[in-house]
Formats: sequence, C-alpha cells, structure tokens
Amino acid sequence: MKILANDGISASGKRKLESAGYTVVTETVLQERLSQGINDDGYVGILVRSATKVRKEHMDACPNLKLIGRGGVGMDNIDVQYGRDKGLHVINTPAASSQSVAELAMGSLFAMARFTYDAYQKMPSKGASDFKALKKSYSKGTELRGKTLAIIGFGGIGQELAKYALGCGMNVMYNTRGEKNTIVLALNIGGNKVDVTVNRSSFDECVSQADYISLHVPKQADGSAVIGASEFEKMKDGVALVNTSRGGSIDEDALLAALDAGKVKAVALDVFVGEPAPRADILAHPRVLSTPHIGGSTVEAQDRIGVELADQIIELLG
Repeated sequence: MKILANDGISASGKRKLESAGYTVVTETVLQERLSQGINDDGYVGILVRSATKVRKEHMDACPNLKLIGRGGVGMDNIDVQYGRDKGLHVINTPAASSQSVAELAMGSLFAMARFTYDAYQKMPSKGASDFKALKKSYSKGTELRGKTLAIIGFGGIGQELAKYALGCGMNVMYNTRGEKNTIVLALNIGGNKVDVTVNRSSFDECVSQADYISLHVPKQADGSAVIGASEFEKMKDGVALVNTSRGGSIDEDALLAALDAGKVKAVALDVFVGEPAPRADILAHPRVLSTPHIGGSTVEAQDRIGVELADQIIELLG
C-alpha cells in the first residue's frame, strides 16, 4: 500500500512504515492536482501538515483513499467530519508536538518580560553608539515569578506550558471547553515528581485578571475571533499575549489598536490570518514578536509526529 506524505514525514516515521510493508512517497503533489495525484498513483493514505488542504471534493474524487493523517494538532485544513462520515480514517498527532509549542510560548514570555526581542534587533546597529540609551530603555523589565498567566485552551500544549510557568513561579489560571474544573499537573523537577492542582476559571476572569495570556484554541465555531475589541477592553493595562494556536484566534485589527493605545505591552505571534502571506503591518509593528508558524517544528517533535502517524496507520490499515 502506498502513502503520500505530501508535506513530508520524519525519517524514523518513514522507516517504520516501510518496515511494515508500506511504500512512502514524499514528493509534493500540487494542491490543484491533488485528487489526480492520489488517484493516478494509487495512494491509500495521505499525510499532511498545515500546507496541504484535503477537502470534500478530494475525498469524493478518490474512492481508494482510506486514511488522511495530519502531522500536528489542528485539523482546520481537513474536512474531518465529512471524511469520517464517509468511512475514512482521519487522524492527527495531538501529543507529539505539545512540549515544543509550549517551549516556544514560554520563551516568548521571557522575551516580552525583558524586551530582549527588541534588544536583539537594536544592539547590532546601535549598541556601540547608544549603549547607555538602550540600557535605560530596557531597564523596566519585569520578572515572570509572581505574575499571572492565563491559558485559554488547556489541552496537551496548554498543560505543558502551565508546567513550565509553574516551575518559574508564575500563577496559572486556565479556561477550557472541557468539563473538568480541576486538573492535577505532574511536574518533573530535578527528577522529583511534584503534583500541582490548578483550578478552572471563567473566560472573563482569565481575560481581566492575567498579566500574560496564551491562546491554545482555534477561532470560534462561527468563525469569529476568541480575542477581539471587547476582550481587549477588559484586560489589564500592559498585558502581553501569545498566540501559537491559529491565525484568527485574535482579531488583528483590534490587536493593532490595542498595541497602539498601550493596552497591550507586546504580543508574540507564531500564527497569522492569511498564512503564508501575513499582513505587513502586523509583522512590522515594533511590539510584535513574530515567528513563521514554527511551534511544533523541532527535531524531537517532528520525529515523534512521524512515529505516531506510522503507529496509527499500521494499527488502522494493518
């Protein structure tokens, strides 16, 4: 059986599939000829990341397709329920990249607290001539210890971020769509296991009480942003935000207005509306920390994603 890894797969995942008798092809088929490519080469499965979209028309046009796999968490680029209703296996790897995304979010918190994101850009050009002025401009950094982090969305990534933040002495509050009001997190500190209980807060409590807010949810069901103008109005002055979930979770017009008004101190964005062509005014804003959707793009995470996909394929297709 042939599997098309259209957005790639780790070497270890590829080896595992091949050792189970699968043929794995990593040559990219262009989006506009995806159905033709699947049919012409007889693929029974297609694996994607965020670049390739697998929609209803592809599923209808490819009768031999049995499985669609998403390497990562979000499945916005796949018509998941339609595929499952047709009897297709539609899978993802929700746990494989959690730690990597959480580490990027945690690093962003440090960068915003101490203005290092700005210093890294200005020191090469101005450090030799304006050292004292730069030192003064960055002298009002703050510690993370004792500050409150609100995590919106408390799945695997949110919980991993909470562990890092708790380990740094932050206060953590969370809001989630799940039903649990209390979650016990197991922290591994120096080889010692420490259980920490965190309690669910309302969305409004998270928005209004936090010093830092990290988003780990997609847009709302109706397509609207999770954080918009009304939410910014409720926030503390000088709040900082992180979005490593999906572009559109934050209303970008409202975000720019909040940044310019001083309501928001800084924002770290790994995801954008209109990817792979984000708005230039967002990228150019001096208090926006931007990365090109690399949350799960670590060597370790990619390896785990490939292996997890391979394990599921072998189990489901035999």
